[in-house]
Amino acid sequence: MTLNEANQVIQGTIAKAEEMNIKINVAVCDAGGRLIAFSRMDDAIWVGVYGSRGKAVASAGFGRASGLLQERAGSPIISGIVAGEGGHMIVSQGGVPIVRDGQVVGACGVGGGTSQEDEDCAVAGVATLG
Repeated sequence: MTLNEANQVIQGTIAKAEEMNIKINVAVCDAGGRLIAFSRMDDAIWVGVYGSRGKAVASAGFGRASGLLQERAGSPIISGIVAGEGGHMIVSQGGVPIVRDGQVVGACGVGGGTSQEDEDCAVAGVATLG
């Protein structure tokens, strides 16, 4: 993931949020969960800063949408991984992986709307990469 690609994802994510008339925070991380780019829309809730990054980290780490992990969030394996990683992962809907040539290269996480709105925005942002 390049910075330009991450910013492209952010712009697509924000465009979807504007279309939906919601205020969000959006984080894009690399495959290792390290933050590449972040943006917070004016008047977006401040706690979404943490939610967006945590969902991106979880999505990158598990290679799937973070919401797919939600049912098993309390399982020993998921809890153990989250604890071992340092507690930065949030296994809740709103993060989606960025996959290139079958490999996870990063993830986009969104916080500020409902869980479904967050995921819809993240999906739209990732789709800008083609």
